[in-house]
Amino acid sequence: MDPQKKPQKDQIPPESPSFLSKIWRHFLSGILVTAPVALTFYIVWATITTIDENVKALLPAKYYLEQYIPINVPGFGIIIAFVVFTLIGTFVAGVFGRLIVKTGENVVNRMPIVRSLYSAVKQIFEAVFKRDKNSFREVVLVEYPRRGIWSLGFVTGVTRGEVQKDTQDEVVNVFIPTTPNPTSGYLLFIPRSDLQSLNMSVEEGIKMVVSAGIITPTYNEKEA
Repeated sequence: MDPQKKPQKDQIPPESPSFLSKIWRHFLSGILVTAPVALTFYIVWATITTIDENVKALLPAKYYLEQYIPINVPGFGIIIAFVVFTLIGTFVAGVFGRLIVKTGENVVNRMPIVRSLYSAVKQIFEAVFKRDKNSFREVVLVEYPRRGIWSLGFVTGVTRGEVQKDTQDEVVNVFIPTTPNPTSGYLLFIPRSDLQSLNMSVEEGIKMVVSAGIITPTYNEKEA
């Protein structure tokens, strides 16, 4: 026997968790499993109900499905809204519709405060719904606010106009969101060579920002 080794006679076995500790652990596990599902269904249900109530308020009572079937049909308002927006889109695609829209925009552009608000809202919706391949489609790493510190950013487009004219390199628009509210942040004009592209999707990047880094997208080196 090695004289430097002491016999381990007095080792105390680790204590097993108590009954109350097990109950509490299982309770927390139940919340972690149930809460996200329940909250998701609640948000979806509340959204559908709100849309239904607002749409029904605009329709005559004779068009309610409840007048013809004995049960309440959720989502009827969403169907009506979808049909209405589709008809409006079809109308404005024509020559007469485009003329009306252009006339309305000319009127709005003559209003000092309203025109700025309308222009900003329109650009945001066009960037989101038109799915431009250069807008909100890439997650990048940026050395910001100084060298050696990396921030998560979203490329929102190629820089054009006066900003690009006054810079030597080709730069792109990069939005640096704040945590946990990604709707606020900083707009930076950065040379493409200074950006490090990531494989994660925009949705995964937003989740990472909102969760303050707690939710990290799965990364597979073989797929990179």
